[in-house]
Amino acid sequence: MNQMKLDKFCLVGAIAALLALIFPLAGVDLDTGKQVAFVGDIPGLAIAMALCVIAGAAFTWIGVRSVLSGTVLLAVAVFGCWQAVSTLYDHGVAGYAGTGFWLFIISLWAFVWRGIDVIANYRSLETAKQQTANVIVPVAFGMWLLFVWEVLVAGFGVPQVLLPPPSMIGVRFVTSTDVMAADFYQTFVKAVLSGYVLGCGSAFVMAIAVDRVPFLKRGLLPLGNMVSALPIIGVAPIMVMWFGFDWQSKAAVIVIMTFFPMLVNTVTGLNAAGKLERDLMATYASGYWSTLFRLRLPAAMPFVFNALKINSTLALIGAIVAEFFGTPIVGMGFRISTEVGRMNIDMVWAEIALAALAGTAFYGAVAYIERKATSWHPSFRVRRH
Repeated sequence: MNQMKLDKFCLVGAIAALLALIFPLAGVDLDTGKQVAFVGDIPGLAIAMALCVIAGAAFTWIGVRSVLSGTVLLAVAVFGCWQAVSTLYDHGVAGYAGTGFWLFIISLWAFVWRGIDVIANYRSLETAKQQTANVIVPVAFGMWLLFVWEVLVAGFGVPQVLLPPPSMIGVRFVTSTDVMAADFYQTFVKAVLSGYVLGCGSAFVMAIAVDRVPFLKRGLLPLGNMVSALPIIGVAPIMVMWFGFDWQSKAAVIVIMTFFPMLVNTVTGLNAAGKLERDLMATYASGYWSTLFRLRLPAAMPFVFNALKINSTLALIGAIVAEFFGTPIVGMGFRISTEVGRMNIDMVWAEIALAALAGTAFYGAVAYIERKATSWHPSFRVRRH
């Protein structure tokens, strides 16, 4: 007789939700000497806890074997998260969260983890369904991390000057669009894109020169390695002295940071073509430049795009750090350094979020172009059954 296998995550979720109904929801207010809130006084929270108990108990026995089951768990968790945040802010539990509240968060964690795990392992031959599953997993996991951040900061009453909750950062982000748009234009559009194009472009041309002239490989690559090891904190003030306080000095820092990764990857990629392919080109009496453009550069494209993706993040980091050492009264780095001094930590985090979004979008754009330009590469081939 086969022994039934219980779903451990659902079991943990059900038990934690049941205990959450029993233990105190919130602590005692020191001024009044009374408990801040009770589960029975918050119908939405009580319903959410009951749903977690019922869903957890049911899926413990029947198992979570399909995407539909995982979606149901996530739906229950979303409703529970909504009620938990509402309890913190609408019922005065922020800073007074008790054992029952944290047990409920553990229950939600079990449901979210199990639901995401099921959807992450989903495989379908239908492109639309598979792409939907691929989008749900990172979005759900990211939203869960933001929720945990929110409830930990609010539940334990962490001072906002130390770590503001995501909701506060989001409000600042929305209400400061004019300032942040100007910062984005100064740092990303002017400095990052200019330095990125100059650094990667010059390194690409130099890599071809190194490949063409052998002695450059022995003389230039060690020098490039030395330049790449220069500390940006030491280079940035010098670039400000040379090129001024505007975006040109930040672009110069980015050129230094992005040059060597592009140079090394391109030189390596130019040697990636196989010997058989080179011999075939030689039988056609193909010269250096013909072989370069028809064989070696296409073979080097994966290496080139690898450098472009690495540099897409390095460029933004370099520009922001360089702005700490002299800039006009605009820019992401300037805003971060200034608002820290003013103790406006929510604005600092809003700028960090803007930088993260810009860097992610930039990296994604380069990765998309790579996929289109090197679709022939084995790593991008889709296996069809």
